[in-house]
Amino acid sequence: MANRLILIASLVVLLSACASNEIYRSEFSDCVVTERQTCESHAIQLHNQGTDQEYLLGFVEIDDQGQLRNRAQMQVLLNELYALAAKESLLINVFVHGWHHSAAPGDANIESFKDSLAELSVIENKLHINTPRKVVGIYVGWRGESIAIPGVNNITFWDRKNTAHEVGHLGTAELLLRLEEIRNIKNTQEPPIKSRLIVIGHSFGGAAVYSATAQILADRFINSTKDKNYVGDAAGFGDLVVLLNPAFEALKYAPLYDLAQARCSYFPEQSPRLVILTSETDWATKYAFPAGRFFSTVFETHGAIERNDCNLPLSYSEGAADRQTAGHFKPLQSHELHPVDQNMTTTGYRQAKSIWRAQQSAAPMQFGHVELKSLGRTVAHNPYLNVKVDKRLIADHNDVFRPEIMEFVRMLIVISAAE
Repeated sequence: MANRLILIASLVVLLSACASNEIYRSEFSDCVVTERQTCESHAIQLHNQGTDQEYLLGFVEIDDQGQLRNRAQMQVLLNELYALAAKESLLINVFVHGWHHSAAPGDANIESFKDSLAELSVIENKLHINTPRKVVGIYVGWRGESIAIPGVNNITFWDRKNTAHEVGHLGTAELLLRLEEIRNIKNTQEPPIKSRLIVIGHSFGGAAVYSATAQILADRFINSTKDKNYVGDAAGFGDLVVLLNPAFEALKYAPLYDLAQARCSYFPEQSPRLVILTSETDWATKYAFPAGRFFSTVFETHGAIERNDCNLPLSYSEGAADRQTAGHFKPLQSHELHPVDQNMTTTGYRQAKSIWRAQQSAAPMQFGHVELKSLGRTVAHNPYLNVKVDKRLIADHNDVFRPEIMEFVRMLIVISAAE
């Protein structure tokens, strides 16, 4: 009897510790944020109205099965963006959060995303004085936590990994494709400055974004359009996909790496299409991930990969690639990112595109307060970058909104979305 009571009590405690499974942004009307009006329950928010930091922020929430929590929430936002795109060009930025985060008001990722959008709006107004694009942010919220108790919630790593892939394959994929449709329709009207779409995912949010876009990226890279008679720049999804400390297997990234390696040269105008940034000291993806993958892959068979595309030798074990994350798997790393020496003059946003165009395989490139150094494993202007990040720039798994990193991401946006 006593054991039964203990079991029941334990179940009650566990159930009460479950993270919220409700929609957070349940009001679908527009709301202008002011000192007196926070608009926290609204799915569409206008921030810093009338200033050079103005941006529109929308929320789309997805459940554990990858389904939209309320289709009307997404549709109202899309309708708003269609209406805006009919009048002006848009710079759409999507952020998919990761482990331990959600769409709850006050979530640290939401606040950091807001700051980044405000700064991007300032830059957009400086670079395009007469025709700045309207900065739009879309925060994709899902249950990055299934247990709310600090410390205990660390056991949810693998549960949330599986959920992240569901979130990517289903709800996120539809949202991203519909946003790209808005971008494409607007751009057929030949505006002076084209609309652009940037997608960013962190941690398991990076896994969700990769699940949503990997096959599309492969299709766009090959671009087997009917009646095509030339090979141009490699296309991507939207204009740029950035993954910050993403938690998915290197083996999933390997096919895209192979695609890019098999092409021995790129035009100087080739923009980056997929950029993976992983801290060298991210314990979650460096240690916890392979520890869990060891047990889930123990009965699988793996071979060895040997490549020499474009005289760039590549050799690795499939088993190792199946256990390690893409960012920590050395054979597939292409670059390193380090802070710039304090005595060096930093570069500005207006210089970013020309620096990218002028790159050479062996020469490092300075973007703002960081230096991007090729490891010599890919040719110049390869649109897929898998970057090992110095711990001074990203200290751990969640330290991805550091000013130097956000500045570098914004420079990537400027390079990919310049016009």
